[in-house]
Amino acid sequence: MHHSRLCALLIDCDTPDIDTAADFWAQALGRARDPAHPGTRGNYRMLETPPGEVLVQLQRVGHASRVHLDIETDDIPAEVIRLEGLGARVVERLERWVVMEAPTGHRFCIVRVQRPGFPANATCWP
Repeated sequence: MHHSRLCALLIDCDTPDIDTAADFWAQALGRARDPAHPGTRGNYRMLETPPGEVLVQLQRVGHASRVHLDIETDDIPAEVIRLEGLGARVVERLERWVVMEAPTGHRFCIVRVQRPGFPANATCWP
């Protein structure tokens, strides 16, 4: 048995200036940048997260700009198997997360628990 829930919205930015991109999205979404968050480092910028809402993180990438979701779980291997059973496929296994692709072609990541209060609002899977 394991749990999973929507964790974050990642805005992948094919740009040399991730700070300008973060400024735009902070203003567009009405969330301030969060420079003190541990997720703000290198190619990543976090926006402030109101309690109970999903994280919004920007990342500088070397592919076309897009948006992807992160699903957090207390058992990454079990969640990957569950999603493969629904038709998703593994694109890449990294040290702390797995990149997957839905049957629709959308990329998403399976990550360890990131937000406080887990497993509140998470689905319990057999």
